Amino acid sequence: MPISIDGPDFVALQVRDVAAAAAFCEKHLGLRRTPAAPPGAVVFDTKPTPFAVREPLPGTDLDAGRPGLGVALWFSTPDAQALHDQLTADGIEVLTPVRESPFGPVFSFTGPEGYVLTVHGA
Repeated sequence: MPISIDGPDFVALQVRDVAAAAAFCEKHLGLRRTPAAPPGAVVFDTKPTPFAVREPLPGTDLDAGRPGLGVALWFSTPDAQALHDQLTADGIEVLTPVRESPFGPVFSFTGPEGYVLTVHGA
């Protein structure tokens, strides 16, 4: 029987400007940094899975197309509508209106360096 995995244990976006991406996450998403992170990365205290922004790994071409194409990255929030309204007021590109889904209210927006991020509420 093959050995199985438990699921995602760490998620990171590879970005050109780590400081700007980290500032976006702090200012617009309210994320808080962990006290320690590997060189070239900022790790946030997210639960249950840690989330980070980091320098690209060798061989990664961030100019090859839209960042994260084909990957859906979802975050949870206690109030999707309030976050949607806050991002809109801050001039962040919101890609979809808040709509109901099996996971609660949901919408997508453009995050650091063009990554599409989706948020769902409780």
